[in-house]
This record gives sequence, C-alpha cells and structure tokens, in this order.
Amino acid sequence: MEFDHTYDVVVVGTGGAGLATAMGAVDEGLSVLLLESTDKWGGSTAMSGGGMWLPNNPLMARAGAADSREDALAYLEATVGDEGRAASRARKEAFVDGVEDLVTTAEKNGVVFARAADYPDYYPELPGGRIGRAIEVKPLDSKLLGSWWKSLRGAIPLPAKTDDVWLLGRAWSTPSGMVRGAQVVFRILGGVVTGKRLVGIGNAFATAFGHAVLVKHQVPLWLDSPLEDLVVVDGRVAGVRVSRDGKEVTVGARRGVMIAAGGFDANSQWRREHHGIEHATSGNPGNIGAAIEIAQRNGADLELMDDAWWGASVAPVAGGAPSFIVGERSMPYSIMVDKAGARFANESESYVDLGHHMLEHDKGVGPYWLVADARHARRYLRTFALDPRANRAMTEQGITVKARTLAELADATGMDPETLRATVARFNGFTRAGIDGDFARGNSAYDRYYGDPTVHPNPNLGPIEKGPFTAFRVVLGDLGTKGGIVTDERARALRADGSVIEGLYAAGNVSASVMGRTYPGPGSTIGPAAVFGLVAARDMATRG
Repeated sequence: MEFDHTYDVVVVGTGGAGLATAMGAVDEGLSVLLLESTDKWGGSTAMSGGGMWLPNNPLMARAGAADSREDALAYLEATVGDEGRAASRARKEAFVDGVEDLVTTAEKNGVVFARAADYPDYYPELPGGRIGRAIEVKPLDSKLLGSWWKSLRGAIPLPAKTDDVWLLGRAWSTPSGMVRGAQVVFRILGGVVTGKRLVGIGNAFATAFGHAVLVKHQVPLWLDSPLEDLVVVDGRVAGVRVSRDGKEVTVGARRGVMIAAGGFDANSQWRREHHGIEHATSGNPGNIGAAIEIAQRNGADLELMDDAWWGASVAPVAGGAPSFIVGERSMPYSIMVDKAGARFANESESYVDLGHHMLEHDKGVGPYWLVADARHARRYLRTFALDPRANRAMTEQGITVKARTLAELADATGMDPETLRATVARFNGFTRAGIDGDFARGNSAYDRYYGDPTVHPNPNLGPIEKGPFTAFRVVLGDLGTKGGIVTDERARALRADGSVIEGLYAAGNVSASVMGRTYPGPGSTIGPAAVFGLVAARDMATRG
C-alpha cells in the first residue's frame, strides 16, 4: 500500500524505551519517527526518579566495583524466578548482555551518567546481590532542549539525583544528611548563577536522551498523535495508522514498529477488571492501555496483566494526586498499621513487596495508617508534607490526623484503641532489643539504606512514645502497571503460540516485564525499558 509518510522505524511512545529505541535507530543510520499520543513527551520516565538498575554496567567496572554476568543472572533467578515467557532465561540474559551497549551508546551521544554507589539491590542478601548497580543521568542544563522543554512532561527545574534522596530525608538530623543538603543547595545556586536551568532525576534522563534524539539528530516527534491501528501487509507489520490534526495519517515502517506507549495506569475500567481494585496510581495520566489493546487485536499475547509496580501512597486530597512514599515509612519512630491498628508487614521493605502484602492482607482495601511520634516530624524530611496548603487540606479531609495520645489518635482515625496500644507496645519492645521479631524490619541492607544511623541498635526502629502523635492515611498505590505485550529476547512481539509477529516490537510498561512479579533493584522499570529499546533497534537494523 501507499503510505502518507515512510521511515525505517516508527516508535510509538516517548519515555525511556521509546527514546532508547530512537537513539539506537539513528546510531544504526536508520530514519525514525517518534509518536506521542498526548501533548507532553517523556512518558512515565520523565515523571520518575530516573534511575536505571543495570547490573555489571561499565560505570561499575571503571570504579572497580565487582560484578559479573554470572552474579547478575544468579540474582535475577533468585528474585524473579520463572514467571512466564516475559521473564524467561533468554530474556534475562538479553537484558544483562544489553547493559554495556546501552551505556556506551548513550555516552557516545553525549549522555553523562553517575552511579548511585550506595544504593543496594532490593534483596542484597540473596545470591548475586550487590550494592551500587543503579546509575542515573547527571543533572544537566535543560536549555539544551530548546523549545522542546515546553512540552516535556512534568518539567521541573530541580537538579536532584536519586542518590540524594536517601540523605536528604535526614538532612537536619545527621551530619551526612546535612552535607548532602548543602550540596544540593549549592548545586541549585550554581545553576542560577551560571544561567542554567538544571534538571535532575527523570527530567534529566528525558533531557539528555531527548537532546541526543530530538536536537542532535533532529528526529521528528509528532505530539497529540495517538496510534489508531497497525498496518499489516502479507502477515508483517508494515506501518501504523495515526490520528493527527483530526485526520487519519498512515506511516510506513520499513524495518519495524516499536510500541513503547506505557501501561494502563489511568484506565480505571481495566484496573478494576485486571486488578480488582480502585487504584491510586502515581503513573502517567496518558497511559490508558490503547496501544496494548491494538497490539492484542493484531495477534499479540499478553502476560502479567494482573500486576503492577505496587507501593504505598499517602491518600490524595480531593482533586489531587497520591504521594508515593519510600523513605518516610522506613525511618524510625513510625509504623504502618491496618484499619484496626495492627502491623501487617515490614514497613522498610521494597515498595512492590509492601504493595503485594497490602493486597494479601485485605485485598488492598485499607485504609492503612502511617503512625509516627513527634520525633519523626522533627528529624526527617517528609516529601508528602512540604506544601503548607496541601497540609491544611490533608488535615481538613482527615488524611492527616494529630492527637495528644495514642488512644485519642485511635478514636479520631477509627482504629481500635486497644489494638493500636498493644501494637505500639510490642513494637517499642522490638526497638529496644534492635530486632523486629514480627517482620524483620532493619535486617536487610536495603532497609537500612533509608534508616537513621544515629538511632541504635537498629537504624529503622525507634519507639513511638513521644506525643503529639500523627497518623497519615495510606492507600495502595503504584508507579504504573507491569503487564502487557509478551516479547522475546529481541523485544519482538509474540503470539499466544510463541510465533513472532514480524515487524512489531514492544518495550517498557506496555510490555510484560522481564522482572516478573518483583523489583530486583532501583530502576528496574527504566533499566530494562531502555535496554530492550536499544536491543529492538539493533534487531531492526538487520531487517532488510
């Protein structure tokens, strides 16, 4: 058929997977078009912490940090295990083997990375576990994007790194936190003085990769151009149908179509159908699952549709968004309890594990409460309580509840006073012994990463005994969905019978995750998304 436009590669989606695919395509000398369904590019990646979990990466080798292909694969088998075709051994190997190419190709295109050298894997005690496998893009000047900055999703000129967060949480309670806080302030001031608009975390990733693709290589990007369908010729995906400016436009793809359009975070109907709950997602509002449905309609099989990158979030105020919490629930002088006032999990465990435990405990119905004594507020930075206006609204809407005594706190939140009293008394005993006898909080190096080293004998355990006491209403949240198109080790879409849909590729949250039902380390979403995006581009280059 005749197309309105033709490129070697068409990429649907502009997050980490899409940008990495485009970078790989231009690195192979291929022409490429980027399509974005919304008026903002950058996807979930631009909204995220921006880190990538990349075991055995070149930055580790340069720093002399021991790692190996064998240990990385042993760790993936220990954590992920066998969770269907998405998490096959071949795909695990392709991910690990694709790490070096991703890093060196990005560096060749001007991307500058930094290691999060102190950030542990989420299960570092398991075989092959390590500390320091995550990397991120260094804060940089977003003015490099030119006019593309205006349409970047979640554009915020804040030059923070994921490697800052664990120390900033205790910026006024520990010397290391104070030093890191000062470093961040000077970084911000340095950008102001030099006239730069510095960005960090997810915005840094999108800026660096976006500069390489959109500015340096002048790859065209069509905003507000949702995918309507695939064009199949003689059994092969040969292009796409796109809605643009109110008209249907056809675009041919000589080498292949990459679907990297995110999950179904914002599709309430699908969330109820596949997850069985009302969700409080922190994912991209543009992710409605349309691309997954189109791929399935064209023969693609799906896996892991019942799962997500779960976690706990402070409940949203009316008309607002939930606040995903990580470090705050790990700090001493706090616990998380169910609606009756009983603990049900290790508060410091990885967010996916905590989310799964919320589902196992009461199907994620909640509500849950983060209960803290006065020291938690005085000593630690709580990201969800920085805006005075939001704090007032949280109090007015019963999301934040304060009381002089635990009994009064229980009455005000609907918890059972005796259950909460007994829970706190038992927990306080664990804090003095330094061992959480119920849920092993603080036993793992991952738990202790977000703890307070000045608190002894366990940096994650501090007694709840000094009023006033505060409870924050917590709900089951997520960073996005992890189910979608089944792909092979080359990121090629597969049918239910295992055969390849020629010309169709998928990566990122639109695809079923190679991480299965778990989260091996920081950046386990973006790392594989970018790696498989580049793997797909390399494979497309071999297709005549």
